[in-house]
Amino acid sequence: MGLSHLASRAIFRSARLGASNSRHLRRAIVTSPELHNSAEAAAAEAQPEPDLPKKNPVAGARVHFPNPDDAIEVFVDGYPVKIPKGMTVLQACMLAGVDVPRFCYHDRLSIAGNCRMCLVEVEKSPKPVASCAMPALPGMKIKTDTPLAKKAREGVMEFLLMNHPLDCPICDQGGECDLQDQSMAFGSDRGRFTETKRSVVDKNLGPLVKTVMTRCIQCTRCVRFASEIAGVPDLGMLGRGSGEEIGTYVEKLMTSELSGNVIDICPVGALTSKPFAFKARNWELKGTESIDITDAVGSNIRIDSRGPEVMRIVPRLNEDINEEWISDKTRFFYDGLKRQRLNDPMIRGADGRFKAVSWHDALAVVAEVIHKVKPDEIVGVAGKLSDAESMIALKDFLNKMGSDNIWCEGNGPSPNADLRSGYIMNTSISGLEKADAFLLVGTQPRVEAAMVNARIRKTVKATNAQVGYVGPPADLNYAHQHLGTGPETLTELAEGRHPFYSVLSNAKNPVIIVGAGIFGRKDKDAIFSVVETIAKKVNAVRPEWNGLNVLLLNAAQAAALDLGLVAESEKSIESAKFVYLMGADDVNLDKTPEDAFVVYQGHHGDRGVYRANVILPASAFTEKEGTYSNTEGCAQSTVPAVPTVGDSRDDWKIVRALSEVAGAALPYDNLSAIRSRIRTVAPNLLRVDEREPSAFSTSALRPEVKEKPDAAPFTAAIENFYMTDSITRASKIMAQCSALLKK
Repeated sequence: MGLSHLASRAIFRSARLGASNSRHLRRAIVTSPELHNSAEAAAAEAQPEPDLPKKNPVAGARVHFPNPDDAIEVFVDGYPVKIPKGMTVLQACMLAGVDVPRFCYHDRLSIAGNCRMCLVEVEKSPKPVASCAMPALPGMKIKTDTPLAKKAREGVMEFLLMNHPLDCPICDQGGECDLQDQSMAFGSDRGRFTETKRSVVDKNLGPLVKTVMTRCIQCTRCVRFASEIAGVPDLGMLGRGSGEEIGTYVEKLMTSELSGNVIDICPVGALTSKPFAFKARNWELKGTESIDITDAVGSNIRIDSRGPEVMRIVPRLNEDINEEWISDKTRFFYDGLKRQRLNDPMIRGADGRFKAVSWHDALAVVAEVIHKVKPDEIVGVAGKLSDAESMIALKDFLNKMGSDNIWCEGNGPSPNADLRSGYIMNTSISGLEKADAFLLVGTQPRVEAAMVNARIRKTVKATNAQVGYVGPPADLNYAHQHLGTGPETLTELAEGRHPFYSVLSNAKNPVIIVGAGIFGRKDKDAIFSVVETIAKKVNAVRPEWNGLNVLLLNAAQAAALDLGLVAESEKSIESAKFVYLMGADDVNLDKTPEDAFVVYQGHHGDRGVYRANVILPASAFTEKEGTYSNTEGCAQSTVPAVPTVGDSRDDWKIVRALSEVAGAALPYDNLSAIRSRIRTVAPNLLRVDEREPSAFSTSALRPEVKEKPDAAPFTAAIENFYMTDSITRASKIMAQCSALLKK
């Protein structure tokens, strides 16, 4: 029985095997009659692949091919994309229009690869790879939307949320939080972690950055920013495992002038703005694109307001000027816009007290006094925050009254305004990255123009460019040689006797940056002559490269020199009987006659008010439309973000009204008309967001200077980085910074 059963099973198995073999044989010899014709076969092989839908790169990402031969092709979700060699998988995905989630990766910081959120699947790879740290290889097939990649991201997100507190209702990052957005898009609907969440002690980084370190996900963006961009390695990673946390190695404040940028790059609510804490949600705010006027860089900013109040200021991307960073002064001075504001026109009475009056009465008093003085006794001074429209209006009005004594704060008594190359940054801010040697003369960029300093540091870090500095001892955050403190060092360089001369002469693209603080020296012409001699000897000025630059201090300086605001007499202020201060608070009135009539037109009750006889309230830059030119000669404009305060008016409108009351009406009534007037004087100011390079070099056309530079050493142009104008001096936040962080 058993044997017969086994035999039948063996026979049955052999029959099945024979049947299967015959099936395989039949399948192997089956042919396709329709492909017997070779022409038809070739046509079938040549069928084109279906057209893939065109994708736009993420966030407008662009690619530059230094060498077209180095281009490689990779496939992202089946979509072919060409990239240069050396690009990462994540960058290839961005160019292909696929947004890969990430926390630790940032375009301007080194790669850390420690959040693992950017996992993707690569063909022939046994497990998901971190796309931010994986170089793309030719022909690589990248898959970002497979079940394996989705499950990997869900797992990473679950680990990130394991110790993250449920602070979203009270977190200032709510509504603009990367962790919120990515947990919704890529996370799971539940977590398996039931243990107690860990907590971390908050750190005190100063008056600007608020820390809630329990929310930190250890992406190390802030650590890399502090050490690489800001040049202040104050932050670091402490501990290991679950005890790992970000902090300072010793108890200290973050002392960088760029510290506020860690608020923007932090992907969670661990680092937020301390002055803005619990003030508003981002969806309540109205954003207005504008520019910063606290220095001469003209950083691009977005003013977020709610109703009549400016709530915060954040940076806008502009690769040519500020990239995506702004200084702490730019970011946090906004509370000064609502303190010590001038609301109504006022006249000082016989008892020395100011009395609020109507606009008609105030203008009538000013017009009456200006007709009683001689034309050469009339002086006008434009402030460091003045826009081009108001300066041309003031110049035209005083010219009509017979006076040519008008100038701008910071430009000195008799600036050389004949050639633009003598007072702008000819290399351009972004052009500094091409330099391989720097000579800083009488300037401290870290204090005078923080974004220019960041660009110099970026260049020094990337190319090991050498920096020579002539001036008082300064805390520059990159390697430099302190060559000397006065003009005698420049003379040695001009004669080729200084060791640093060989560095400049051997450099391919040397850059010389002269500080605008030299404008106030009596020997400025001699100093500029020596600097131009150095530039000529080291071949810093060529048709394809102009490395001779001036770093301005104030937002109004470049436009004032473009418009020709140059005083006829250097000592006109000493004999003036009528002084018109348009936002000028730092002008020295000690030598002005005591019986001089002073008109102060401005938006803050600052230093200029104490001597004023009449106050005319003006609008701040956040409340008006105006044109400014930055230190590289790029014209930019502000637009109103909030309504004006009280009964204040735009500067040019006040001057226009005064001219009519005085019987010398100016021939323009609106912005388009006044800009037509600017076009006849300085047409470059109307090419908004375009940099107009200088047409001539000063070294070839400037008259020869026979006098020798004075032996007096250079002095610091700015004593307090945080308080430089009427708005920042009124800011409570800037006052706290001055007390705690003053450099």
